[in-house]
This record gives sequence, structure tokens and C-alpha cells, in this order.
Amino acid sequence: MRHDPLNDIISQIKNASRIGLRTIEVKPAARLIGRVLKVMQDYNYVKSFEVVEDQQGGKFRVELSDTINNCGIIKPRLPVKKTSLEKYESRFLPAQDFGIIIMTTTRGVMSHVEARKHGVGGKLLAYVY
Repeated sequence: MRHDPLNDIISQIKNASRIGLRTIEVKPAARLIGRVLKVMQDYNYVKSFEVVEDQQGGKFRVELSDTINNCGIIKPRLPVKKTSLEKYESRFLPAQDFGIIIMTTTRGVMSHVEARKHGVGGKLLAYVY
């Protein structure tokens, strides 16, 4: 039984990237996970992904790029105001303008860069660099 499917998938992506796999299949195919993968695709951390149906529901087939150095989940999912994004950027990313923090906002799942442009806060989900 899975308690945090997003954590499982980010861990699988991290491990596959470290051993050099280019394509992996991850379960389950949930909307939140699809939106996180879409943000990763927008910033070229994932080349492509698609939903594959099977007997247990569905799964994502993810094609990884070579650009992932590290990724992880942010637990607990901290609520962040738009004015304090920089504090968390320095906490989870190794350098300024290097990597992204994925967050959920009232406007959907987006990176911290997009959230700053839109002027919204939200809850932190994951980081990738």
C-alpha cells in the first residue's frame, strides 16, 4: 500500500536517472503526478511522458533527459507566501536560477518561477535540478 505516490514516482525517476535509464514506467497514473511531470517536461527534465492503460488502472511511461542531477519531495508540504519564495529556493536548490521548485497554487501546478511571475503562493511539492 502506497502512502505517498508522488514520493514513489520522484524516487523512481531519481534512481533511474542515476543508473542511466532513459525510459521508465511508473504507477499510478494520477492527475497530480501528470501535472508534475508536465512541469518537469516544460523545463526539459523529462523529454516526454504518456499514459499506458493496464489491468490495475494506468501508469506513465516517462522518457528521461540527461539533465537531472537530483530531485526530491518536500515534506511536509509547506504553505508559502509569494513574498517568501526566495527563502525556500535557497533552502532546496543549490544555486540561484539553477533548478525548479514545483508547487501547487490556486492557478494549478507550476514552478516557483511561474508562481513568482503570476504573484501567487501555494504549497511546495518537489524540487528538481
